[in-house]
Amino acid sequence: MTLLARISTTGWLLALALFCNGTAQAAVDAAQRQTWREQAQALEHGEGVKRDVDAAIRLYCQAALAGDAVAAYNLGWLYANGRGTQRNDGYAAHWFARAALLGDTHAEAMFQRLGTPADKPECVLQAERVEQQKVEQERQAAQQAADMEAITTRYRELVNTPERQRIMKIVYKLAPQFGIQPGLAFAVIRAESNFDVHALSDKNAQGLMQLIPETAARFRVNKPFDAEQNIRGGLSYLQWLLAYFQGNVPLVLAAYNAGEGTVERYRGVPPFPETQGYIRRIREIFALQQHPFDERITPPSPVINGTQTSQRP
Repeated sequence: MTLLARISTTGWLLALALFCNGTAQAAVDAAQRQTWREQAQALEHGEGVKRDVDAAIRLYCQAALAGDAVAAYNLGWLYANGRGTQRNDGYAAHWFARAALLGDTHAEAMFQRLGTPADKPECVLQAERVEQQKVEQERQAAQQAADMEAITTRYRELVNTPERQRIMKIVYKLAPQFGIQPGLAFAVIRAESNFDVHALSDKNAQGLMQLIPETAARFRVNKPFDAEQNIRGGLSYLQWLLAYFQGNVPLVLAAYNAGEGTVERYRGVPPFPETQGYIRRIREIFALQQHPFDERITPPSPVINGTQTSQRP
């Protein structure tokens, strides 16, 4: 009976496992596999180093899982003969089968001679666990990326008038310069002025992003009713706030609405209905809780580590 037929009759499908193993043979070059194998051989036989069969087995396993047929055969021989380790015909069968499928011409005969089902050694099981964890981490990262995309692009369906499209062209041009997600800028403009370039509040907040004169001067905005200047100033302020509050979006929004001093005084989102309603309106569109920030812009708020964000709307 051939090796593949033997494997099939055990119901284990080892051949598929060997060549689809996530330990990725191609990721380790031949020179590295040879180095591991030679180090293992030295430890197995005590050549120039103290004999240590357990350490040899670990290195052989690394090399074999990376696609080294000789290392796999040597492991099979160790377990078949109980040389420096307890005899285990199941482990021996596994390694001879792996060596045969990697091209060793003698390994299939050894597998046939054992006449026992192959059994996965612990180092193989551990490698599979690591690979499964890696796959799961990649799956989670992909899901997080998809969630992030959904959160940060939710606003796009609302860019549905010529005026909003005109203003968003400016945002798309400027936002990358300040490291600001366009969706956040959209949500702030919508909440502040509803895209009215000439908006003026009873507190003298002006333009699209409703800059009060002090903030406009702070960020060098000379023409607050000029769409591009106003957006540039608002983005500059958001960039500063993101660095100051280390990317905490609710605190940044609370500060944009009520001032950073107010946030610090309350050590979190202040209990003002206006501010909490403001944050809720923005989160309808931009729900990200943490935003990337440039720590070089400004040192963090002295109370950032102690801020209470349980008051988030």
